[in-house]
Amino acid sequence: MPTRYKIVVYVPSSHAEAVRQSMGEAGAGRIGNYSHCTFTIKGTGRFKPLPGANPTIGSVGALEAVEEERIETVCEPDKLRAVLKAIRQTHPYEEPATDVYPIEVIE
Repeated sequence: MPTRYKIVVYVPSSHAEAVRQSMGEAGAGRIGNYSHCTFTIKGTGRFKPLPGANPTIGSVGALEAVEEERIETVCEPDKLRAVLKAIRQTHPYEEPATDVYPIEVIE
């Protein structure tokens, strides 16, 4: 079993601080004696909502470009489900782009 997970989520800049805060409150970002540790890279997210989508930004069938932030953090295995739930509850998109990577911590 991995000793830790890295979580990456892409979020519109307008909602990035709220998502970071909710992830930290759910237990993400704990490194030693620090909590709420994250790293952010700004960029442009691009997508085209397909029929059946209910986009927060943009329109079905139209390409959209949004200023977004890539937020990276870590969490312990017992916190993973709570952190992913916090992301879904805070993120404005109906389908948040989220990646989870198992990592080994070598001490």
